[in-house]
Amino acid sequence: MLNLPARPATAAMLIASLLASAPAAMADAPVRTVYADATLIDGTGAPALTHQDIIVEGERIVAIVPHGDPAAQEATSAMIVDLSGAYVIPGLIDTHVHMATPPAPAMAKAMLRRNVYGGVTAVRDMADDVRSVAELAREARYEEIPGPDIYYVALFAGRMFFADPRVAAASQGYKPGTAPWMQAIDRETDLKDAVTLARGTGATAIKIYADLPGDLVAAITEEAQRQGLKVWAHSAVFPSKPSEGIDAGVDTVSHVCYLAYETGTQMLDAYEDRTPVDETYLEQPEDPVMAGLFARMVDHGTILDATGSLFVLQEAERKADPNAKPLRCTGAATTRLTRQAWKAGVPISTGTDTVSGADHAWPDVFDELFFLAEDVGMPAVEVIHSATEVGAEAIGVADEMGTVAPGKLANFVVLADDPLADIENIRSIRMTVKRGTQYRRADYPPVTEEELSGEH
Repeated sequence: MLNLPARPATAAMLIASLLASAPAAMADAPVRTVYADATLIDGTGAPALTHQDIIVEGERIVAIVPHGDPAAQEATSAMIVDLSGAYVIPGLIDTHVHMATPPAPAMAKAMLRRNVYGGVTAVRDMADDVRSVAELAREARYEEIPGPDIYYVALFAGRMFFADPRVAAASQGYKPGTAPWMQAIDRETDLKDAVTLARGTGATAIKIYADLPGDLVAAITEEAQRQGLKVWAHSAVFPSKPSEGIDAGVDTVSHVCYLAYETGTQMLDAYEDRTPVDETYLEQPEDPVMAGLFARMVDHGTILDATGSLFVLQEAERKADPNAKPLRCTGAATTRLTRQAWKAGVPISTGTDTVSGADHAWPDVFDELFFLAEDVGMPAVEVIHSATEVGAEAIGVADEMGTVAPGKLANFVVLADDPLADIENIRSIRMTVKRGTQYRRADYPPVTEEELSGEH
């Protein structure tokens, strides 16, 4: 005969167990924080709203209400952060960084720290050794290090590209072109297998980089998107023309300068050919060929990762060194093309592709914001939209971040001064809130030369 425990005793034990665990469950409940009485610039491009209370529980925004609304006072344990006189914008997004070619964890962590204490809550890593980048992403995600969330690519290119020394630096231990995150592609490649390998690295997207014909660009794009990955491409892959990538349906293109190769009489055969854009083909102020290309981008919803400040900076450096090699585009042409794209309605994100030295107190993305505002002429509210909502759309996470809205991650920046009055006021940061965690600017440990050199 089976000796079963009595049912009442089992029920009693269950109730006791539940009661015992209740205090722990309550202790784990998200803490409510009310960021009270701020002027909110929500990232959508809409006008600012004054006297708003942003209610956060755990890592998410649960409500935004007028200051003093009873909803902000529902939880007696709520922590109140007085933001009267302050301004709130969404966390900034840098859509073009490189952190691990070759892996340099001390430098990368310094960059990430400078970013998050400077208002950046997400970045797009656009080709590196993903073994290092994935670990940095994990550490930043779980707040083991201060840093923005990281989204990264697996790179596809034609076989010629893999003689580039950067490949060996970012895929040590693999024959160039065989690492799952840096694959050489040709007509014999099984694209289904190649994309599956890339997806296994944890990448958000395939980056189509160089030395591929238009039909392969289209085939890669189709297979990547079929498997749920984004496609982030150079704006000219060579020998593919910019229009071929756009017509293939890539999600974003990087470097506005490369788009100008569309205007030439003949496309370069390879990425390795550094012949500059022939700017004599670019009619000023608005080129008709480029107008057609930008109209295509609008039709396809293609986002432009312009990286304009990079080309303006490089142009200034080249002028200071008469022996420097010519650039693909001048700074003036880069500015003019970006302005034409913006006026045509192309969504522009804020990517940088630069790393400043230890003497630079602020994230590199600030330079791109200032380029869009001061050189291109974009109003500050649209610059903020580019640096937030458009960046989230470029990554494919606009349902989670990019605007300050109920249900989204609590990713926002508190400023002392109005950035709509002057975009330079972006430097008046009081704190960054990333996934509900506060990073106060006053607590920022500045980047050191030792960190950037890898000695720390």
